[in-house]
Amino acid sequence: MPLNHYHFVSRWRVLGSIEEVFDVLSDAKSLPDWWPAAFPEVLEIQPGDERGIDKVVRFETRGWLPVSLLWHANTIESDPPNGFKIEAWGDLSGTGEWRLTSDGPWVDVTYTWDVQANKTLLRYLSPLLRPLFASSHNWVMTKGETSLRLELARRHAATAAERASLPAPPRPVQVPAAPLLGAAVIATLILMKHRAGPRS
Repeated sequence: MPLNHYHFVSRWRVLGSIEEVFDVLSDAKSLPDWWPAAFPEVLEIQPGDERGIDKVVRFETRGWLPVSLLWHANTIESDPPNGFKIEAWGDLSGTGEWRLTSDGPWVDVTYTWDVQANKTLLRYLSPLLRPLFASSHNWVMTKGETSLRLELARRHAATAAERASLPAPPRPVQVPAAPLLGAAVIATLILMKHRAGPRS
């Protein structure tokens, strides 16, 4: 398994119906509105069929690291309201799958993200900075659960005043680039020395 390959499983539990949770998650164009911490820009390129199959979307995503990722996704499976699966390519390539299970007034959400990091920085620094990249992904998903709960609460609000009283979703937060750039320089020097091999 290449070191720039990542396999994440995230689990959320939110209050709402499985149908409305599916509607929120499958509406890619709304991601910057309710999950701005991770999705500053989304562009739907192709709408897909009535179930969303072959919907093609371009994403810009970020975590708490000062790294922006540009990638596309095509919906390859859809089983409303139980979930859907995407195939990604670009700075990230692989598959992502949302699975939803109703539990009374709650919905259990599982997201499986099985991807390879192709962006040069992530590809070459994964051997050394893998824990940081994983931490950034986990931060994104934690903010996603909070954001989804807030979005569902907004939809359930009985009045405009109740809706206005809800906090805004978590905003993007990034650490300064200097520490990561310093680590990149050190990692590059280590890799160069390793590739050069021992001197005779």
